[in-house]
Amino acid sequence: MTGNGSRDGRDEGPASSAEGDLSRRLARLGSELEARRKPVEPPRSEPMTSSSEPSALGRAFRASTEFVAGVIAGGGLGWLIDKVAGTSPWGLIVFLLLGFAAGIYNVMRASGFLAPARGSGSPDR
Repeated sequence: MTGNGSRDGRDEGPASSAEGDLSRRLARLGSELEARRKPVEPPRSEPMTSSSEPSALGRAFRASTEFVAGVIAGGGLGWLIDKVAGTSPWGLIVFLLLGFAAGIYNVMRASGFLAPARGSGSPDR
């Protein structure tokens, strides 16, 4: 004996059989767990946002810009017509209302509520 308490393979009594028993129980437990484990469902195909799709904040800014641009363009045109034709305030009123309607139409078209307008040169079929 060397006196350092290390095992050199000669003393394989109860400790060796306990390790073998433990490894068999561990393997059996692993196989039972695998049998009882629920099968993994494949991940649902949820729509993933890519970098090419705008965020919700981007869509909101676009909708507000479409609306404000329509109203400002209508108001500017009405004011210009009033100055040139001298029909104050009727040109401004009429074109503000037209700009409001154009802004609503642009917001609906940008949000996908309405189908995008087709080009005049594209065939129907």
